[in-house]
This record gives sequence, C-alpha cells and structure tokens, in this order.
Amino acid sequence: MSKTMKRTIILVTGFAVVAASLFMNANAPIKGYQVGEYAKDFNLPNVDGKMVSMANYKDAKGFVIIFTCNTCPFANAYESRIIELDKKYASKGFPVIAINPNDLSQQPDDSMEKMKERAKEKGYSFPYVRDDSQEVAKAFGATKTPHTYVLNKEENGKYKVEFIGGIDDSPNDPSDVSEAYVEDAIKALLSGNKPKVTEKRAIGCTIKWKS
Repeated sequence: MSKTMKRTIILVTGFAVVAASLFMNANAPIKGYQVGEYAKDFNLPNVDGKMVSMANYKDAKGFVIIFTCNTCPFANAYESRIIELDKKYASKGFPVIAINPNDLSQQPDDSMEKMKERAKEKGYSFPYVRDDSQEVAKAFGATKTPHTYVLNKEENGKYKVEFIGGIDDSPNDPSDVSEAYVEDAIKALLSGNKPKVTEKRAIGCTIKWKS
C-alpha cells in the first residue's frame, strides 16, 4: 500500500470518528450552571393552565428546582419526599418547582395531560411544569430525573445556585436516608449560612432529549 493511500485512509477514518462524535453529542445539553453562578428565570406552563416563573414568588427566599417526570422509577421513588420538601419548606420561603423536560416522542406518558393526572392523584402542592423546548433543562445542565438545584434569592433579586445534585443518599428507600442533601442545604441557607455539601451526583433516569 502506497503512502498516499495510507494517508487517505487515516484522513477518512479521522473524519468518520469526528463526525460520529458530533452526531452522538448533537443533542447533548450544553454545560449548565455551576454552584455560585446565577440562574436565569423561566416561564413555563403548569398543570393548572397558568404560566410559572420564579418572579411570581415575591416573598420567596429561594427555590428547590427539580427536574423530574412521570415515567422514571427513581422519580417515582422520590415523589413522596419531593411533596414533603414542599410542604415543609414552601412556607419558610423555599418552594418546590418541578419541571418535566422529557421528549414526548420517547415518553408519551410525560404529556401535560398525564402530568395533570399525576399531580391530581398525588396531591402535588407545588407547580409541575412542562419544558417542551428543553431549553430550561439545558440551561441548568440537568441530565437526570430527578436532578435538583437549590437556589438562594439574593438582595439584588438574582437566584444563586447553592446546591446541585441528588435529593439524598437513598434513591430507593426513604427509610435508609442518612444524608438529606437538599434539606440540609435549605436549613443552612435559612440560618444565613452556606451549605456544607454543594454537589452530589444525581441518581435517576437520563432525560429523554429530542433528536
């Protein structure tokens, strides 16, 4: 085989690898917020037919933003704990906003109609909104359901990211929780302190991105 042919094969192979990489990552979310950065507000449709944004909450001290869905077993396992977080901390200034970003062509049971049924059946006390464009999930850098972000509303009205990741250390069984990351972060912020733990790997199903 001539040197020219070898160079051609190498070049073609290289282009193929690059093209495959670009195709595989074409729909991957962009790098999202990091702890200490400010999150932008959003305006998303809720199961009650209204639009929801963080600006709606004039008296909020912060937020628990949770990317979740109807269909993931991990999201279902955390559902009662998410409800309890809102019941416990919404009145103290840290309400939950649950966001469903899944692509409906892959998960039809994550439709708004199904979300309405779920919210009613389970008695959600918090907004459960659809991120149809997936732009909010990508802005946050969410990759799993559930994936949680604790935000602290500062005096300037901006929303600083103070915690990113899993809700606690027991994805399957709430009775086995020994570290409640989100709750601990909220408690610290309510006390005027920074969370001791600011990041923990989120465990759940991958978000179903549009092709």
